[in-house]
Amino acid sequence: MSDPLAQVIGLLRPNASFSKLVTAAGRWAVRPPGAEPFYGAMLEGEGELSIVGHEPLRLSRGDFVLIPASHEFTMTSLVAPPAGHLDEPVEQRPGEFHLGEPGTPDVRMLIGHCSFGSSDAALLVSLLPKLVVVRGERRLTTLVELLSEETRAGRPGRDAVLARLLEVLLIEAFRATTGPTAPPGLIRGLGDGRLAAALRRIHAEPSHPWTIGDLAREAALSRSSFFTRFRREVGVAPMEYLLGWRMTLAKDLLRGEAVSVSEVAQRVGYSSSSTFSVAFTRQVGIPPAAYARTHWRSANAASAA
Repeated sequence: MSDPLAQVIGLLRPNASFSKLVTAAGRWAVRPPGAEPFYGAMLEGEGELSIVGHEPLRLSRGDFVLIPASHEFTMTSLVAPPAGHLDEPVEQRPGEFHLGEPGTPDVRMLIGHCSFGSSDAALLVSLLPKLVVVRGERRLTTLVELLSEETRAGRPGRDAVLARLLEVLLIEAFRATTGPTAPPGLIRGLGDGRLAAALRRIHAEPSHPWTIGDLAREAALSRSSFFTRFRREVGVAPMEYLLGWRMTLAKDLLRGEAVSVSEVAQRVGYSSSSTFSVAFTRQVGIPPAAYARTHWRSANAASAA
């Protein structure tokens, strides 16, 4: 049986951009650049995270935070400095920065940014929570520490190790958020035992000619109950989710393998290449053959550079 969460994280192709230790003392405020996904672990002390669209969050020792999409946010001391004040981190040694007043720090945190190599990153991230906060889970802090060490070490195989560590970190973070309190999306759907059965079958057998009735039977629900529950928990209708997942897989196949359009069509559940081409063009904006050629040119240009 397929693991939908692991599939989504794998298709995102996460890469660690940088990681650093940040210390702080007194009153301080910092606004990290919001161009990339952000993660952090509080090692000592406390601070407050303010992100657009969410209530301010108090973070303490042992807390982990992940913001999968780029958002503007601010971290401050619990007693914040005057409005509008922002600190410029001062580098004390390679990979270590200080905020606020000089002297012995009362806050230590490991933070990092990552990037997603998938051209479908926006679609895949939309299936996941917009903000993840996990409290008191030592495994996540350990993974952030390993990422930070590997970022600075410069050992052979560094990029491969960072990618694998980041995949594990993301999976650990997201699976800690399952349940009814999670926002609508894949994670919340997987927290519903009935819907999880249908989601796993969709991910395990995308080429199967699924119908609402088939998926409802997998979930042991009536058609109407399944449709309503799926849309409420996952955020989209079942067949819309299936179509989006098939197109994501199709684009991945067209980018990464020397396969024909007809073979891709068969592997994602279409009986003919023409039917697949129509659906792909409607969803993506260009025919699958043109999509594959465009990616091939881009890949070759990158290799030549």
